[in-house]
Amino acid sequence: MSDQTPAPAPKKRRPSTRKRKPAKDKAAAAAEPTRDSAPATEAEAKSPASAPTSPLIRVPISVRWRDLDAFNHVNNSKFLSYLEEARLRWMITMPGMGLEDHIAPVVAASNLNYRRPIGWPGEVVVELFVERIGSTSLTVGHRIVDAGDGGAVYCDGNVVMVWIDREAGSPAPLPEFVRTACAAPVAG
Repeated sequence: MSDQTPAPAPKKRRPSTRKRKPAKDKAAAAAEPTRDSAPATEAEAKSPASAPTSPLIRVPISVRWRDLDAFNHVNNSKFLSYLEEARLRWMITMPGMGLEDHIAPVVAASNLNYRRPIGWPGEVVVELFVERIGSTSLTVGHRIVDAGDGGAVYCDGNVVMVWIDREAGSPAPLPEFVRTACAAPVAG
């Protein structure tokens, strides 16, 4: 009689019924975009997508101490506040725009590409420009740049604003005064 028990027989693998995706070669896989939008190099961080040629408005903003996070740079949520401030300053320049209107814009989507951290103390400029005008929406491109060096881009991206009928809660045609304002950039 033996002290060892026999090893169990290996399990048989059942053939898979799932279809496998064809293997990609390494070059094709490397060429595909990734979800990570961080710049690969410092040069890419300094000069992301092409700069707008005629901004709707340029809004200078002073970085506040309270904007900083535990890593001693401006918290990513504050970037949204800077962009909101610039959009509101642009919208109040439009004749016909009022907060009591029954047709008003809401933010439907926002896209921010964080290119580099903003430190304190600091001065930045938010630039807004038109990317697309639709029948009920407006896509506003944005850049946050260093006030002293416009080539130093902290953030870029866009925001989609949809005009809605406040009572019905449904999309409304883009007002004509908004279309006019998009055609005539404001000095900033």
